[in-house]
Amino acid sequence: MDVALLSRIQFAVTIGFHYIYPPLSIGLGVILVIMEGLYLKTRNPLFQQMTKFWVRIFGLTFAIGVATGIVMEFEFGTNWAAYSRFVGDVFGSALAAEGIFAFFLESGFLAILLFGWDKVKPGMHFFATIMVALGAHFSAVWIVVANSWMQTPAGYHIVETANGMRAEITDFWAMVLNPSSIDRLSHTIMGAWQAGAFFVISVSAYYLLKKKHQNFARNSIKIALIVAAIASLGQLVTGHSSAETLARTQPAKLAAFEGIYEDGEPAGLTVIGYVDEENETVYGITIPGMLSWLVHGDTDAPITGLHAFPEEDRPPVQATFQLYHAMVAIGMLLILLAVGGVLLLWKGILFKHAWLMWIYVFSVLLPQFANQIGWAAAEIGRQPWIVYGLMRTSEGLSEVINAQQVLGSLILFTIVYIGLFVLFIYLLDQKIKHGPLEEDLLEHGRRA
Repeated sequence: MDVALLSRIQFAVTIGFHYIYPPLSIGLGVILVIMEGLYLKTRNPLFQQMTKFWVRIFGLTFAIGVATGIVMEFEFGTNWAAYSRFVGDVFGSALAAEGIFAFFLESGFLAILLFGWDKVKPGMHFFATIMVALGAHFSAVWIVVANSWMQTPAGYHIVETANGMRAEITDFWAMVLNPSSIDRLSHTIMGAWQAGAFFVISVSAYYLLKKKHQNFARNSIKIALIVAAIASLGQLVTGHSSAETLARTQPAKLAAFEGIYEDGEPAGLTVIGYVDEENETVYGITIPGMLSWLVHGDTDAPITGLHAFPEEDRPPVQATFQLYHAMVAIGMLLILLAVGGVLLLWKGILFKHAWLMWIYVFSVLLPQFANQIGWAAAEIGRQPWIVYGLMRTSEGLSEVINAQQVLGSLILFTIVYIGLFVLFIYLLDQKIKHGPLEEDLLEHGRRA
């Protein structure tokens, strides 16, 4: 078996399982800030009860997220030693910044968030909530910056060392603000907000269907729907901006996203289709000139096609094409559910349809699918480069590992991650079934 393929699968499995949890933490962090802020403003004990319940869910998500994320850093050394040597100066600074500005901030205030309700003043507890939410966002910042540098390297020079070529930072802020980092960060954050918001919507809809915790569920779903609508529309804007950036920085990836082979001609936007890679043709429903218009504002503007690149420098077109279009389709559905839900809420008829509540119960899966598929499309679309234009994926591997070692560790990690996921679902199910604590309301009444 191929060591490179197995190593890529292993890293994909590792980050795929891990990436279930950070988006939930980021999205829930925003919602916690809103709920606790409403409590401080109104002194309505319901908002405190809502905050306390979702804080417990946040704590569980954070714990599993930390446990599943540790392995990735070790895999850089075990499986991708040549790559680690090449980007060590760049990644070292970004990951150090994550530890200082994100993880320490988030974990440092987490204890106050979880256990400080009766031990610190309300204003201090709210400050801790904001810091935890901010820390979760900072974590995304530095991870996305590091990954974006792999897509669009900037602020570096190449030096020759005894162990081979090495990229070293010449301009830290040029590295941080590389051409794709802002677009990719904003797109990632909007996806995380969607994940957290639709999670709250799903649990709240479940309570409404079961006729449990009605007041709690109605108010939770109202807040979450507004966040979901903002994030879903924001995702549309950031996705469009990302496509414009791709046209300048990674034209081969954009061409693979839309199955564009002919170079230097106006291109249409394929709504749904299939790529015949052998005959270099896309069969499907296409809007003529639409891609040219979206990228350049002109339906006759030329688009760089795959024929502009040698075959060995082209990404796998079919996989990239289908993943990208699946992500876009889910994104459109999330806009419909979020914006449509807000409109129905405004008209006062949102909670009158049980079938709609069932849709919202299962909607929690959609942002997760979109986030996973979107990352897969971005990473597969970068191939055959591990650092775009500088290092091929095949060149980043460790020299001392063999296929049997990678396969064995892949099987072991997969079993462990499945076990952690089952544990997460079990504990989450217990917390949801238990529901918000009524004593939280009574406690407030006694203190008042």
